[in-house]
Amino acid sequence: MALVLVLIFSYLIGISKGQLRVGFYAETCPEAESVVSAVVRDALQSNPNTAAVLLRLHFHDCFVQGCDGSILIEDGPGAERHAFGHQGVGGFEVIERAKEQLETVCRGVVSCSDIVALAAREAVALASGPFYQVPTGRRDGRVSNISQAGDMPDVSDSIQQLKAKFLNKGLSEKDLVVLSAAHTIGTTACFFMTQRLYKFPPGGGSDPTINLEFLPELKAKCPQNGDVNVRLPIDRGSERIFDNQILRNIRDGFAVLQSDARLYEDQATKNVIDSYFGFLSPIFGPFFETDFVESIVRMGHIGVKTGSRGEIRRVCNAFN
Repeated sequence: MALVLVLIFSYLIGISKGQLRVGFYAETCPEAESVVSAVVRDALQSNPNTAAVLLRLHFHDCFVQGCDGSILIEDGPGAERHAFGHQGVGGFEVIERAKEQLETVCRGVVSCSDIVALAAREAVALASGPFYQVPTGRRDGRVSNISQAGDMPDVSDSIQQLKAKFLNKGLSEKDLVVLSAAHTIGTTACFFMTQRLYKFPPGGGSDPTINLEFLPELKAKCPQNGDVNVRLPIDRGSERIFDNQILRNIRDGFAVLQSDARLYEDQATKNVIDSYFGFLSPIFGPFFETDFVESIVRMGHIGVKTGSRGEIRRVCNAFN
C-alpha cells in the first residue's frame, strides 16, 4: 500500500510543478527511461556501490546552478566538477553510457540532466527503495564553473549552516533530514572522519555525540595515522539497502558523518527523525519512503531550464 501511495503522490507532484512533467519523452523518445534503466542495472551488477554514487551525483548537480547537468562538464581544471565540495562525486561514465545509447535511438532529444535524474531513480529502486515517477523536460546548462560550487553542504557544517543552505534552495528542514537519509546507501572515506574522531573542536579529541560503543569501531576503521582513502559504510548495518536505518543510527549515536549527527541536535530536525519511530508510526505516522519521494522530486525542480533555455548536449561532458 505504501508503494502505491508513493507512486500516486509522486505522479501528482510531477504533473503539477513547473514545466517538467512525467512522460515528457513519451512521444519523442519512448525508450528513454528503459534505456537509462538498463544501463544503470548493468552498472550496479558490476559495482553495487554505483547506486549511492548516482544518487549523490543527482544531489550535487541540483545544488549548483540547479539540475542542469553542469557537474558533468569536463573542460579543464576550472570546470564545476573539480570543486572541493564535489570531492568523490562519480558516476559520470554511467551517464555518458546512457547518453551514447540514447543518441542512437533518438538523437538530440534526451538531456543529460534528465538522464541524471532518471539514473538516480533507478539507483534508489535497485537498492530496494521506492520506484517513483520522475518529471522530465530539463535542458542542459551552458555554464560550468568551479567558483559557483563553493556553497555545497559540507560534512563539517553546523546544523544552522545546513538548514540555511537547504532553505536557500527552497528546501525545508524536513527535506534536509529526508535527503540526508539518502546516506542509507554508500560509503565515505576516512578523510571525512579525521576531524570528528581526533580533532573535534574546540578542544580536540572525539565528537562527544558518538555512541561510546561505536567510537572504537570507527577508530579501528580509521586510525589516526592510517590511510585516509579507506572507505567505510555510512549507514551502519544497512549500507546497500535503501531504508530508514540511517535515521535510527542518527538517533542512537551511530551516525558516521558529522553532518548527519548534527540533525539530532536541532529540535526541528530531531522532531522529523523521531516522527518515523513514534509509538503509532509507521501505521499512522509519516511514511519515510513517501516523504523521500516528495523531497527528491522537489529537489529535482531546483533551477531547472526548460523550453528554449539551455541545450540538449550531444555528449554529456562537453557543451555543444
